Order: sequence, then C-alpha cells, then structure tokens
Amino acid sequence: MVTAIVLVNTERGRVVDVAQQLIEIDGVSEVFSVAGRYDLVAILRVTDNDQMAELVTAHLLRVEGVAHTETLTAFKAFSRLDLERMFGL
Repeated sequence: MVTAIVLVNTERGRVVDVAQQLIEIDGVSEVFSVAGRYDLVAILRVTDNDQMAELVTAHLLRVEGVAHTETLTAFKAFSRLDLERMFGL
C-alpha cells in the first residue's frame, strides 16, 4: 500500500465543492477540512507508485477550484489504532 497526504489550497469559497470532488476520486480515502495554512488535507491510498503518480498528476490536479497542492509521500505509518488492535484484549 502506498499512502500520500495532499495539502490543498482552494480558490476562495470553494472548500466544500473541492472536498466533494476529491472524495469521489478512486484512491482518495479521506478528505479533511482544516484550519491553518491549508484548506483541505486529502489522504490517498493506492497499491503502487504508478497508481499514485496517475492519481496525483492526472486526477487531483484537474479538480476545479484547486489553487495549490503539496504532496507528502508516506514512508512508514505509525498508528495508535494498529497498536491497540495488536495488544488489545
């Protein structure tokens, strides 16, 4: 599994519209509206790097209302939920 976090700035007044467009794209597992420097955070999960490249360059960048993105590729995942499943009774 290849995971990436995409930080998204939208055009003014387009946060909800862009979020709805993003979540409809295969490979986008979650979209969060956030406070701070970015408007949205999208979590992408696909099976390989080729799919990730296609998802980011061919799909995300074509979403109307996206002004700027920054993509962070995850190397390793650390999750409290995974630890709780392993050691929980």
